[in-house]
Amino acid sequence: MVLRIPWSDHELVSGKLHRRTSASSSTSKMKNRELQDLIHANHILHYHNVVDAFGHISLRHPDKPDVYVMSASKAPALVSTASDLIQYNVSDSSPVDPSAKKGYQERFIHSEIYKRFPDVNCVIHSHAQAVIPYTMNGVELRPIYHMAGFLGDQVPVFDITELYRPGERQDFLVNSERFGYGLAEKFSKPGSTSQDCNVVLMANHGFTTLGSSIRQAVYRAVYTHINAGLQSNAIMLRNAAGSSSIQGPLRFLNAEQASGSEKTNDAASERPWQLWIEEVESCPLYQNEALKTDASEDV
Repeated sequence: MVLRIPWSDHELVSGKLHRRTSASSSTSKMKNRELQDLIHANHILHYHNVVDAFGHISLRHPDKPDVYVMSASKAPALVSTASDLIQYNVSDSSPVDPSAKKGYQERFIHSEIYKRFPDVNCVIHSHAQAVIPYTMNGVELRPIYHMAGFLGDQVPVFDITELYRPGERQDFLVNSERFGYGLAEKFSKPGSTSQDCNVVLMANHGFTTLGSSIRQAVYRAVYTHINAGLQSNAIMLRNAAGSSSIQGPLRFLNAEQASGSEKTNDAASERPWQLWIEEVESCPLYQNEALKTDASEDV
């Protein structure tokens, strides 16, 4: 059972389990904090209405960059233990353990992004209600305030319907390497292979965001949702006021302002993260068994 946990302070020697040395145990405890963070992140995304029963977050394995970890097919709010998680190969999204539990169909979102961008360590996919209207009505999602500077001056839209072949089920799910590759491409500007965008909208579906860490990706997911709601409110207020009382166009952050805001907020990521942890730890719906494991120093 211990061997199924990706962060463990045990190792297999001559067919028997042994606790590692104190140095290895220290490493194990550090890795357990990453496990705690991944479970917390599932809960935070639910608490802030970024995900409901659907949506998912993954983490590139800290010691094995060709492997990523995400929950089995389960509502994010209910993820609570290491046994709820599955390791997948980045190469093709196959489970490292062939006998693993049933996983998400759309795990190819994650594998193709990790494959294309080696500096990305966390990926989030969401169907947040505030964002959906911007995926299908031609109105661009843009940063309306400094907290969403990471959106940049343009948020691309991935339209999976352009990739369908005759006879394929058109359910909008990114459930193959081909669809995942098409989505991952949208994080690069035309003709580029670098990661140029932090968020990609998905037509009639939702959005995907990424980050170099869990905290950065969660921040981007939460504030994409908040920015979309604020932008919709601003548009409705403007329309309700009538053209005679409005001076000038809607103001959005320009590229320089967005970039500067992104850098400042990245440097302050610890503040919201600590608040969000307190919020989910105080709610009985969310259980994080990795916290108990850390307290007993036994993974």
